[in-house]
Amino acid sequence: MELSVVVPVHNEEDNVQPLIAEIDQALINAGHYEMIFVDDGSTDGTQASLSGLRAQYPRLRVLYHRRCCGQSTALLTGIRAARGRIIATLDGDGQNNPADIPKLISALKELDQDRANAMVAGFRKRRKDTGWRRFSSKIANAVRGSLLGDNTPDTGCGLKVFSRELFLSLPYFDHMHRFLPALVQRAGGKIASVEVDHRARLRGVSKYGTWHRLWVGIVDLFGVMWLQQRAHLPEVEEVAGG
Repeated sequence: MELSVVVPVHNEEDNVQPLIAEIDQALINAGHYEMIFVDDGSTDGTQASLSGLRAQYPRLRVLYHRRCCGQSTALLTGIRAARGRIIATLDGDGQNNPADIPKLISALKELDQDRANAMVAGFRKRRKDTGWRRFSSKIANAVRGSLLGDNTPDTGCGLKVFSRELFLSLPYFDHMHRFLPALVQRAGGKIASVEVDHRARLRGVSKYGTWHRLWVGIVDLFGVMWLQQRAHLPEVEEVAGG
């Protein structure tokens, strides 16, 4: 299997069905692929909705956390279970457009022919969020970029494409999904950003407040800087036999 689409969700019972239908339509010509939805301890009807959709969408797999562990852990759960060599991720709130997935996969191939050591991140240039949220994200991206040098204008976009093997080689910590480009760079991988569509949330509510992201992000930012300073990328050559 070439592609696995991994979607972490928490209390998104009204969004999962239309999102799955969009993924199915966007990848109708993608060959053999799978969708993995990871229900991160939802307390509404998300799990029941996902379970009921499995008969209609045979490519759908559903994993469930008994308690909420956070988006990074949900991504790790889904990627560990994935059968595809290439992983595409997107948020479960319907704001990412699945129609952009093929574009990111093409960009990944251009960046790295083997697609084994690279990541392509979505860039929500025209975000459909509140003015305050757009402003705070712009400041956060500028600060993060200046300190980490990850050359990524929008690390918060959930739409990303990368190799499964590469992701599983990265150091795991809670909230690591916000720093994936910097972690990929640290591992010697290539990164690129591609402009993608972004849509207003039509159903449900955001699960994360600005101040929560700010304080957690500051702690994690210094942690990633610490990891960068202690990374070594050796140039390895094998000695030929005599």
